[in-house]
Amino acid sequence: MANQLGKRYTCEECGSSVLCTKSGDGEIDCCEKTMEIQEPRKLPSSD
Repeated sequence: MANQLGKRYTCEECGSSVLCTKSGDGEIDCCEKTMEIQEPRKLPSSD
């Protein structure tokens, strides 16, 4: 899987996060596991 430019990746194990500044092939690893793309935070609804 290719790294996606502008996406933030987080480590499930230690909680560290990185921001991808250059896309390309490969994976970002931390604590000997592949980091997952961080989901965007949900915004409160404005009723």
